[in-house]
Amino acid sequence: MMDFILIPTIIGIITYGIYKLFELFVRKKERLNIIEKLGDKFNPTDLDLKLSMPFFTENTGKYNTLKFACLLLGVGFGLMIGYIISLNTIPGFNTGNWPNNAYQIISTIYGASVLTFGGVGLLVAFLVEMKYSNKK
Repeated sequence: MMDFILIPTIIGIITYGIYKLFELFVRKKERLNIIEKLGDKFNPTDLDLKLSMPFFTENTGKYNTLKFACLLLGVGFGLMIGYIISLNTIPGFNTGNWPNNAYQIISTIYGASVLTFGGVGLLVAFLVEMKYSNKK
């Protein structure tokens, strides 16, 4: 049972590491090419005018705690709702004597409720953030 999870996890980690290593070298090469092309034409004052994005530069990390809290509340609420749904719909859920296909049904219920309420939590965080940013 453990090999079912362990082998794909190790392969995924190795693949991700190799991908990030290649990405690191490609980005370095791209940056060096950009620096070579700019050469003597570069003027630091032009950089502020061309790359100024006021919407993204103001208060970028201000609401991270709110987002994280709403996400965790949504996940917790999703787990609770998944448990209540499983308890009321699957016979023998609280005793452990459930039918053969109940494990798949239970995992689907838990997964769907956690993802749904986690998304609702992030949506609530977004709406609260927009409400406070519109007041200013």
